[in-house]
Amino acid sequence: MGDGASTAAYGEIYRRSLSDPEGFWRDAAADIDWITPPERILDADNPPFYRWYPDAVVNVCHNAVDRHVEAGRGDQAAIHYDSPVTGSRRTITYAELLDDVRAVAGGLTGLGVQQGDRVVIYMPMVPEAVVAMLACARIGAVHSVVFGGFAPQELAARIDDAAPRVVLSASCGVEPTRVVPYKPFLDEAIKRSDHQPEHCVILQREQLRAEMGERDIDWDELVSSESARAGADCVPVASTDPLYILYTSGTTGKPKGIYRDSGGYAVALRWSMKNLYDISPGDTMFTASDIGWVVGHSYIVYGPLLTGATTILYEGKPVGTPDAGAFWRVIQDYGVAALFTAPTAFRAIKKEDADGALLGGYDLSGFRTLYLAGERLDPDTYEWASARLGVPVIDNWWQTETGWPIACNPKGIELLPIKPGSPTVAVCGYDVRILDVEGNEAPAGAEGAICIRLPMPPGTLPTLWQDDERYVSSYLSAYPGHYLTGDGGYFDEDGYLFVMGRTDDVLNVAGHRLSTGSIEAALAGHEAVAECAVIGVRDELKGQVPRALVVLKSGIDAQAEGDRIRTELVARVRAEVGAVAALHQVDIVGGLPKTRSGKILRKTMREIADGANPAVPATIEDASVLEVLGPVLRGH
Repeated sequence: MGDGASTAAYGEIYRRSLSDPEGFWRDAAADIDWITPPERILDADNPPFYRWYPDAVVNVCHNAVDRHVEAGRGDQAAIHYDSPVTGSRRTITYAELLDDVRAVAGGLTGLGVQQGDRVVIYMPMVPEAVVAMLACARIGAVHSVVFGGFAPQELAARIDDAAPRVVLSASCGVEPTRVVPYKPFLDEAIKRSDHQPEHCVILQREQLRAEMGERDIDWDELVSSESARAGADCVPVASTDPLYILYTSGTTGKPKGIYRDSGGYAVALRWSMKNLYDISPGDTMFTASDIGWVVGHSYIVYGPLLTGATTILYEGKPVGTPDAGAFWRVIQDYGVAALFTAPTAFRAIKKEDADGALLGGYDLSGFRTLYLAGERLDPDTYEWASARLGVPVIDNWWQTETGWPIACNPKGIELLPIKPGSPTVAVCGYDVRILDVEGNEAPAGAEGAICIRLPMPPGTLPTLWQDDERYVSSYLSAYPGHYLTGDGGYFDEDGYLFVMGRTDDVLNVAGHRLSTGSIEAALAGHEAVAECAVIGVRDELKGQVPRALVVLKSGIDAQAEGDRIRTELVARVRAEVGAVAALHQVDIVGGLPKTRSGKILRKTMREIADGANPAVPATIEDASVLEVLGPVLRGH
């Protein structure tokens, strides 16, 4: 879109993105260095399989690393690695990053990895993990990052599906209270897997060294090998060739491999950094997530580096490493302009430091914007962060499948008025529709299924890895011509989108459809509540009734205050949602079960409350939370 983008208002730019998508995305493609620039922008010959920039040739690693060095930014910091769990810090310039990536790419080539081969990366939040991703992109290999410390059966399923030639891993991950041994998990996964990788490259960390087997190679040996010293140049790949596979978690059976193409993803991320996140070359962005999740792929690694910005690789937590001021320290120490994290991180900070007292100890004068995504941003957390930080707090909503935001406040174009509870408006290129059960468009204010009219913009999934059929049946069959997001919500009269939760989290109380999101918003507004979740449980009379699980802020005595708080919460829901919500049961609990990326496991809790014994999702952060909750959920 060129640098004049921000002079035109969002509405005009958005309308153009839908009325002239090919012209719009041709302009956006100018911000990427192409080996063969695209002549054709959209291949719509085989719907529902649309492909962007079908005739172009590109290399994503060149765009993320080499071109910045060639343009004279070699001395600029590319990555600040900050690890409070190991007490170490390191800054890597773009020139140093290029040397590291060339070496690992050369080492992989020496192991026989060729264009189109897959490489599984099973690593903690260390610089070598980012280098590994970029090295794969450099030689045209397809990386599949699996969250470090994932259980062996989950890793085995991904190894079987991706069939990697090589696995890149580390001896361990480091948590605030324990060291997680990765190598035994990897060995067990390979034992369970039909596909056998040829080599495993292991980064030995001093906190726990791994025992090596015959297929294992030490990371230091790889990067000092003859082929690593020779390095590897960027391999030209088709724009439509896969850059990576990222598996979605939490579903039963075979994991779904989200396939991401090279050219469309590079264009979309570069466009989003400028127009959504307001980040320019040289700015510093701190995305407090993990490279194992889509947020990490897009906004720790590729988005900032494609832009020539500086990214933060943080191996720590929002609280406990050492306290609830951890994020403020990082923002101060590296001059962070924007922080992107999950609402659950802010709820944890708010629980530990309800008054925001720790903020006073840090200089946040360069900090411009807070972006939140991954779980619904309840208005109370929004208000707390907004009041304490004094910067725009911007909710954005998207999915692993889309790779970048579907709805966001486009701060780089113009900052629209913020409405708590809404991720603002549809992002350019996304034709978002609210559809009722018959497939008709719902009027403003009426809830329905949030869908995206095809074709979706560049950067979104063109299909599932080697499974076109499942792509169609999972996402495209409910409403022909539309991608089904699986979330429910509505547009208000101003065109703001409100996402009310997964469609399977909608309660049916005596024939009334209620979203858990609206009940949770009422609960979260109570001054004693740090965090809450609402689930629908079976009821003989009403079909389903809501149950609330509430975590109180630190320092509130649940024994002494519990009865009063429960009564007030029931009254709040009655006042704000209505008597039809029929909330009578509020349990005060010590914690809520979550995935490592911050999503609350509502479905698992609902199944337990309904008397089932569901498998504990492999993505759970702390299984003991669920064990403690079991008797509470079953006991009524």
